[in-house]
This record gives sequence, C-alpha cells and structure tokens, in this order.
Amino acid sequence: MMRIFVGCGCFLILGIALVAGNRLNDECDLTLRLTDSETGQPVPGLVRFKDGDGKMVAVSELFPRDVTPGVEQLIDHWSVLVQPTVIKVPRGKLVIDAFFGLETERATASIDLTGKTESSLTIPLKFFYRATQQGYKSANTHLHLMKLTRDVSDRYLREIPKADGLDVLFLSYLERAEAQKDYISNRYTQADLNELSRQTGVAFGNGEEHRHNFTAQGQGFGHVMLLDIKQLILPVSIGQGIMKTGTDGLPVQRGIDQARRDGATTIWCHNAWGLEDVPNLVSGRIHALNIFDGNKLSSYKDSFYRYLNAGLRVPFSTGTDWFMYDFARVYVPTGQAAVTPRTWLKSLAAGQSYITNGPFLELRVAGRNLGDNIKLDSPGEVEIVARAIGRLDFERIEFVQNGKVVKTQASRPEQGHFVAEMRLPLSVTGSSWLALRLPPQPVKDDPELTAPVPLNELGQALFAHTSPVYVEVGGRRIFDRTMAESLVVEMEQSIELINKLGQFADQEEKSRVLSVYAEGIEILKKQLQ
Repeated sequence: MMRIFVGCGCFLILGIALVAGNRLNDECDLTLRLTDSETGQPVPGLVRFKDGDGKMVAVSELFPRDVTPGVEQLIDHWSVLVQPTVIKVPRGKLVIDAFFGLETERATASIDLTGKTESSLTIPLKFFYRATQQGYKSANTHLHLMKLTRDVSDRYLREIPKADGLDVLFLSYLERAEAQKDYISNRYTQADLNELSRQTGVAFGNGEEHRHNFTAQGQGFGHVMLLDIKQLILPVSIGQGIMKTGTDGLPVQRGIDQARRDGATTIWCHNAWGLEDVPNLVSGRIHALNIFDGNKLSSYKDSFYRYLNAGLRVPFSTGTDWFMYDFARVYVPTGQAAVTPRTWLKSLAAGQSYITNGPFLELRVAGRNLGDNIKLDSPGEVEIVARAIGRLDFERIEFVQNGKVVKTQASRPEQGHFVAEMRLPLSVTGSSWLALRLPPQPVKDDPELTAPVPLNELGQALFAHTSPVYVEVGGRRIFDRTMAESLVVEMEQSIELINKLGQFADQEEKSRVLSVYAEGIEILKKQLQ
C-alpha cells in the first residue's frame, strides 16, 4: 500500500512539473514601453491586453487599475504601466490598447508572439491636448483608501495618479467608529506625502473630511473637506450617528471656521448632501463645492444652479472619495510649471475651475476667463467662444445661461479624438451666470434627466462643466428672489428637522447648532429686502 501511495505521489509531482513546464513554454517575456509620439520620451499610462480571440489577458507583473473586489466591470480590464516593464504573456497573437490620462488618443498595437520566448514592443501615444501647456493643472480633491496593506497602498498612490495624469492629489483623514481601523489613508503623515510627491512628480496634499450624520449613513449636518490643514480639526466626525458616542451639539461650521483661521481651503462634499451646505455657502464660508465625489445622487440643477441663481459664487470641484474609481478631476489655471497644493487651491477658490472625467473644456466670454466678472452698464451683447476636446465621443456640448441651455453643438471626429466648437453673440438682458457643460447624466427619480450619456474607459458616465463667468448689468449681480426664498424655507425646515432628530446635552449645544441656520436666514432675508 505504501509503495502505491509513493508511486501516486511521484506521478503527481511529475504531472505538476509537466504542467509548469508547459505553462512556461507557453509564455513569452515581452518588454513593453509607452512613449510620447512627438518627443519619444517615455510616458506612463493604462494598458489592456487581449488574445487573438478577443479574450482579456491578465498580466500579473503590472498593478491593476482597480484593487477593490466585486463584480467584473470595465475598470478591471486595465493595468498600470509607469515605466518599461518585462511582462509574461501567452505566445500567440496579442492586441494591446493603451492611453495616458485624458490627454492622448487611444493607441492599439498588435503583435504575434507565436514561437517566441522574448520580444519587445514600444507603443507611441499621440497627445491631442496638453493641459499644462494651456496653463492648467488638475487635482482630485477627495480621496481615501481602506482595507489595503501599506505596501499595496503605497504602490496604488505611486502609480495610479501618475498614469492618470493627475498633477495634485489630496489624501484626507477620516473617522468612523470601528471601521476606521481599516482606513489605511489615515496613516500617511505629511512626511509620507512629501516623499510620494518626490517619487511621482504628483503634488500630494493633506486634508480632513469633517462631518456629521444623524444615522450611520443617513443625512446630517453634512460633510466638508478641509484641505491643506495645519492640524486635525477635532472631533473629526461628530455625533452618535458616525462615532457611536457624543451628541449632535457641534455644527460643522465650527470646524470650517477653525480651518479657515488656519489658512485651509473648505470644499463642501457630495453635491447638496447635508443640512449645512446652504447656511455655510450663504455666509461665504465655502470655497468650492464638490459634485459626483462618491455618488451620483444629485444634479447640477439641484446643487450648483440653486446657489448661483440666488446670487452666490460657487466654484465647481470634484473628487472620487473611496478609491480612484474614475478619472474625475478639477482643472484650474496656475500659470506655473510647478504647482503646490496651496497655490492650486488658491486658483480653485478664485472660481477659475472646470470639472471633467473625460473631455477638456475651454470657454471665453467677451474675452474673459472662467470666474471673471463682466460689468455692463445696460443690457448688451457678449461674444461666446467655447470648445470641448476629448478622446471619446461625448456627443455634444451645451452652453447654459442661468442654468438654461442656450446653444448646443454636436461633436465631430478629428483623427483619433473628438471636438465640438461654438462661437455666438449672446444677448444679455439681465445679470447672469454663463457656463459650458456636457449634457447632464441621468439622475434617479428625475424625469428631466433620463437620457443616457456615454461612458469613459473605466465605465463611468462622462461629465464636464465649467465654473461660471458672471455678468453684472447695471451694477447688480443675478438674484432670483424665488430661489432665495426657497433657500430660506429650506433652512427653516432644517431647524425643524434638527429639533426633531438632534440629541443635545443642554440648550446651549442646541442653540449653538441652530444659530448656524439663523445666521443664514438673516443674510438672505436682508438681501430679499
């Protein structure tokens, strides 16, 4: 019996050796590199492999673009290539797609490795747009990572932002009872971020997501990013809903004010999520507003457009929250070859931004730029010059005035990318805000937003929108009384909800929270008068 088992073991070992040998014999060592087609210089990027039958080929030597488990999606097909690398691929026909960030056309290369043990391939990438040459730098303003080892997290931050073509990335601290033990991004010090900046050429900035919920995932006072902070604003998260301890006795406005005193930049998170967005925007405490940073639950008209029509100036911003599942970013002009998180944030706060996860946007109104204020003594005409340019077909652009579409222009193919351009005289009869966008993506339960929009390579709906150019006529900025009145009603309803749901240690805590809304109501009522 022992001899039989020994014999079986020998056959098993021999079988394993034969399989391993066959697998090695079926593989080829391919040296793969990406280059700039104009300069020949190496560039990082994303790559995707298919065999001769069109089936996806996994490559273990490269870092995956997506590290989160779950159902297969488009992002899972892509890997990161930051430098020339030797990879093991099947012998036979191979098709490789590649691109860098948002700036190059997609390149496709075919190679036949039949019978080869080693080979090399260089894929030149054609840039159709160079944002830096236009004076623009991009950033993701909202990012956390969790459930990764430190080694995997380090590689994620070294490779993906670089391959995605980001210039600035804010990695922010976040707290939630029990779950925060898995928040690997909380463990990065300023020294760690400085080292990542040195290694990658991407400027890493710090931050904190300061927030309150009434329940674990439900709405509360809201979430706000505090970026480029000198110190953590404590408590980072407020109330039992998130931390399972304490009261609801601190408004997020307290943290906003402390961060601003320290020179930090404040960005409201998650579209119009939370109760404190309106009073903090009305009182001028928020530098910019994030949309689509982690969810698509809202739309432009339900967030930005309400505030803009009520006369507020709100720069557009965006990020990705948990992991970089999208190319979402915000561009601002810096006028500098090198940029720091602080100088970038200064341009964002000035309202000179546009957001995108695909095409680049350009807009000039009467020769003026995004965030500028144009003053007309009386109604008149201004010239609009606008353009969008992207790798994928975004189908059309829309020029909007006070949230209403004034002009559309279809995209057209141009070599390996797509372009849409418009030039028109615009009659301005009253104070306005003007912007350029892609058609809005669908929003659940909104009958006005149901039309599908194209997806990018990571499977995310394309979006792009500029911050406004403002036009004052007769010395007055736009002020929609009906919208302002609705914001007052919203703050009054927030007071009622807080009285119903809030848990306070004493009347002083309650008064401290409700005073935030009283101030916002008073500001708008004075304007209404």
